[in-house]
Amino acid sequence: MANTPVNNIRKKNIVRHNGDLCLVLECVVRTPPNNASYCQMELRSLSSGRVIPVRTNIGATFETLENNVARLELSYEADGNFVFAHPTTFEETYVPRTLIEESVGFLVPGQTYEIMFVDGKPVAVNLPGAVEIKVVDAPPAIKGDTSGNVLKPVTLETGLVVNVPLFIKEGEIIRVSTEDKSYLGRA
Repeated sequence: MANTPVNNIRKKNIVRHNGDLCLVLECVVRTPPNNASYCQMELRSLSSGRVIPVRTNIGATFETLENNVARLELSYEADGNFVFAHPTTFEETYVPRTLIEESVGFLVPGQTYEIMFVDGKPVAVNLPGAVEIKVVDAPPAIKGDTSGNVLKPVTLETGLVVNVPLFIKEGEIIRVSTEDKSYLGRA
């Protein structure tokens, strides 16, 4: 736990802001003409999940906490917790659903994810750029709906609804972007 100047804080650092642990989503030093430099940050509270905009002067410091990342396999979900297992030791780690609510639609049992720990406690899931998920419900294409780039909504095995091209059918595995929930192609 060290105090770090804002110009040394990077994305995915864990800082303490107003007594709350926060994940740094963005940290940019801005230097407008004829004004003093300042730092614009976006922090996500690890307790509430809220995104907090912070604007501070360039001389400010924040307490940064040591964090580490482990690659764990998602086993199952039970009682509001996602259970991840270490691939070699099979040690289980319970991550509360409320802590990773925005990532839930991309978590597929049997796949490996990076879990971020602070002081030995899981705090976040680092999602890859894209995940492969099975389509469980796809309405049939309507005849005559083929002009232009027509999309239809399908439901994935995680409950996520994504717009895909008309040729995607139930049972297919597709790649979905974790940034904007867009269809990237067949797996």
